[in-house]
Amino acid sequence: MASSVEYKDFILDQLNLLDNITSKKMMGEYLLYCDGILFGGIYDNRLLVKKTTTNEKFKMEEQFPYKGAKPMYFVEDVDSKKILKRIVIETCKGL
Repeated sequence: MASSVEYKDFILDQLNLLDNITSKKMMGEYLLYCDGILFGGIYDNRLLVKKTTTNEKFKMEEQFPYKGAKPMYFVEDVDSKKILKRIVIETCKGL
């Protein structure tokens, strides 16, 4: 199942506390970048971020973006802009 444009737009709006957030459509899903750093993506209308030692403290559940991929962290609380900002900053620090 591909992610919807509406969900992608919602996530980008939730990330508006950060500068330089961009997305790139890739095979029905969306890759997410902060200052040119690929930190995660939207897969099946789920926000997933790369696993790093700097974002372990958020205790997010591991999920797979697609079959055969490396596990990523599932960001469940997408309603809090402040938490999302912290997660993205900490993820990018570890990349």
